[in-house]
Amino acid sequence: MANENVADLRAKLDQARQVIEHLLEKTAYDGAEAQRALGYFAGDAFDKDFLPWPRHDDEGLRPEDLNAANDG
Repeated sequence: MANENVADLRAKLDQARQVIEHLLEKTAYDGAEAQRALGYFAGDAFDKDFLPWPRHDDEGLRPEDLNAANDG
């Protein structure tokens, strides 16, 4: 039974990774944080420091910095 639970969790994790990949493709968000998320969910290791996601300081400008309404 424990092996079944582990297999189910691995399958669910793979589904989550595929959903994340699809959503990232749809939003054209393909920066370092996108790759970090896909890499993390593709692996078996747990990283208690994975969150917060995204880490904006690794990506450059924050979304509010890109807003044209802030120009000026």
